Amino acid sequence: MLLQNKRVAIVGGGPGGLTLARLLQIKGVKVKVYERDIDRNVRLQGGALDLHTESGLAALEKAGLMDEFKANFRPGAENTRVVDNQAKIYYDQHTEDTTTSFGDKHHRPEIDRGPLRDILLDSLEPDTVVWNSHILSIKPIGSTWEIIFQNGNTVIADVVIGADGSNSKIRPFVTAIKPVWAGVTMIEGSIYDSQKTAPRIHELLKGGKIFAYGNEKTLIVSAKGDGNFGFAIGFKTEEDWVSQSGIDFSDHKRLLAWFKKEFSEWDSIWYELFSSEKSLFIPRPQYCMPLDQSWEAKPNLTLIGDAAHWMPPFAGEGVNMAMLDALELSERLTSDRFSDMQTAIAAYEKPMFKRFAKVGQMTMFNTKWMHQPKAIENMLAMFSNNIFKQAWFIGKMWMATVFAPYKFF
Repeated sequence: MLLQNKRVAIVGGGPGGLTLARLLQIKGVKVKVYERDIDRNVRLQGGALDLHTESGLAALEKAGLMDEFKANFRPGAENTRVVDNQAKIYYDQHTEDTTTSFGDKHHRPEIDRGPLRDILLDSLEPDTVVWNSHILSIKPIGSTWEIIFQNGNTVIADVVIGADGSNSKIRPFVTAIKPVWAGVTMIEGSIYDSQKTAPRIHELLKGGKIFAYGNEKTLIVSAKGDGNFGFAIGFKTEEDWVSQSGIDFSDHKRLLAWFKKEFSEWDSIWYELFSSEKSLFIPRPQYCMPLDQSWEAKPNLTLIGDAAHWMPPFAGEGVNMAMLDALELSERLTSDRFSDMQTAIAAYEKPMFKRFAKVGQMTMFNTKWMHQPKAIENMLAMFSNNIFKQAWFIGKMWMATVFAPYKFF
């Protein structure tokens, strides 16, 4: 095996990195995951994720973790209400019978990020994850890499895999390709004990999801299993809007005043998003890697997930892409079909580029139309044609064929 007696370092302990570690360990590979969090409990995990049969669920199946997933996913959490800016319901999945189950192509079971991370962490050998390892850089030493951390530690690895997200410190050593501005900024936040702190939205949410559209703006709300919910506001801006806005995102009152002004056409129900002083608001300018990106494979260095193909979240594919990357890379690196590591890495990266080109195109298409004046009309038209049902409103095959000629970059 190519990785026999090799020290493998995975930089980043998100779902992609942890899935890869699990898949390599069950093949007998020596692997460490370097994660910047101080420990597994220090940071609140985000909202729910919908895992797809052909990607996220396929990776968990290969990792032998489907029983754990089925014990922790949240049935019904995928049910969605599409509303306008006045909170008027136009489409309600809560009124429909569930028509898919495990094994079906379009099944999209939901699980909170926290439980998913726990499943993956608990599946690893003791001390696989090295916490408090915020990477500063890497440098080549002969045929190996030295990884340099903010805490002053350094380690040597024979193979390095960057799973460290959109601001990857590994990516510049793989490619000089830069992301492209997507035209939208999002503000993320969480509401704690939503039944008390945001009762009207809590009732509208009904334990599932809300997609609200109006005036070229979006709002996505997702319930969590712990009685909280996460949300993300999306709106068109200039690239430097965050720095130029002058907004203190820790100042709830000022942020609410901004919302009332910029979202003046939106109903007062949405003011509850800013009702809890415990909420942390994070501005996230949206970028996308060029859809035609590619690079020459390196002999002992590669990327997965957002580090490889950062894109906006408007197709619900991020975590699924990362976990599928982990599955495919693990299979290439542990296969006897390749004569050397570089060939195996190239065999992973080439189909990854093609997959991202299609999914990224779909993502940018959604980013565009969801922030246009007739967004809700377009969404309802798609539902009426049964194009997007059971696929997070995004028909992959339909989009890939109908919009294949559409170019964004």
